[in-house]
Amino acid sequence: MAQQLVSKMDNWQELEHKLYMQTFKRVPVTLVRGQGARVWDSDGKEYLDFVAGWAVNSLGHCHPAVVEALKEQAQTLIQASNQFYTIPQIQLAELLVHNSCLDRVFFCNSGTEANEGAIKLARRYGSLHLKGAYEIITTRDSFHGRTLAMVAATGQDKFQQPYVPLPGGFINVDYNNAERIRAATTSQTCAVMVEPIQGEGGVNVPDDDYLKEIRAWCDEKGILLVFDEVQTAIGRTGTLFAYEQFGVEPDIMTLAKGLGSGVPIGAFLAKERASVFAAGEHGATFGGNPLVCAAGLAALKFIIDNDIPGKARQVGRYFVSGLEKLKAKFGFIAEVRGRGLLLALGFTGDIAEDVVLACLKEGLLVNRVKPNALRFMPPLIITEKDVDEALDILEVVFDRRLGNGG
Repeated sequence: MAQQLVSKMDNWQELEHKLYMQTFKRVPVTLVRGQGARVWDSDGKEYLDFVAGWAVNSLGHCHPAVVEALKEQAQTLIQASNQFYTIPQIQLAELLVHNSCLDRVFFCNSGTEANEGAIKLARRYGSLHLKGAYEIITTRDSFHGRTLAMVAATGQDKFQQPYVPLPGGFINVDYNNAERIRAATTSQTCAVMVEPIQGEGGVNVPDDDYLKEIRAWCDEKGILLVFDEVQTAIGRTGTLFAYEQFGVEPDIMTLAKGLGSGVPIGAFLAKERASVFAAGEHGATFGGNPLVCAAGLAALKFIIDNDIPGKARQVGRYFVSGLEKLKAKFGFIAEVRGRGLLLALGFTGDIAEDVVLACLKEGLLVNRVKPNALRFMPPLIITEKDVDEALDILEVVFDRRLGNGG
């Protein structure tokens, strides 16, 4: 009966407004199918997807390697508690450790959970090795998740103000300014947590020496350096992990989004010296279950074996070149920024919302990351032909806007 009632609804968006908590400002399109870099809506219209589940669908929609891994594992073993050993979890852990600078892994369900786990680990390190130090320095315009603790860690007032008073222990300082981190460090500081490139903050790339300065400071003070690579890792910025581009290794790193190429999985990794949890001090019911780990293993193996990060770097450069040409043509484009296939256009005014809706009509899905900035995070398997199609649509939209007065 319930299924019959739902199926009789002609307007899915109207039904959503009646039933779902209104926490998302959705774009007015209902997606029902995806393949590669394309999706189709409930009316059968096709779109080129340059959002990719908010940088999640690293191999695009329904990639054969992921689909087959899910099918096989779903017929074998879907869930087992972490009271027991399971093979896909161990295999994925081995692949991550072998291809990173870290030594140990813990799997969870999301980027927020990964960051929560990393913060707990840093605090435990402070308790054991830094005379009880517990404060974490984070940066403004960062984004670390939606739990109360991660909202406190996230240096954006719009996320924090609805929930004050927030949990203590987080100090927000300016991004891309190592001196502010040095000034904020006290005897209570146990770690610094930063995104190598800020994603939700607007795709902000730091100066080349910023992360090196933070690393040197953490080493000097004996505190931990945590990299939130939830959005920047798994090839998104042109290397498997973004830290590789800056010549800096973190003590702890968090992952999610592209790790499962559409399947919800998160992870945090640590150097051996920072891996201080004892039995019972952290856990997850669904974290690292066989189904998601099999999907993550298939996705990550395909990404590594086929040098998807290198291809993302190459296509990203091609995309940047095209965006720069648009910038030269249209005066309301202020900046092109980002790396790999995590890119943004900054505008001189708050026009991003209008651009998103205009692109939607033309068959291109993009993201308004700020009122004056558009973000592109397409599947890492897109081609230069896909980029040309997106650039053509953007040019049509911008031409139309210029014709309407700019």
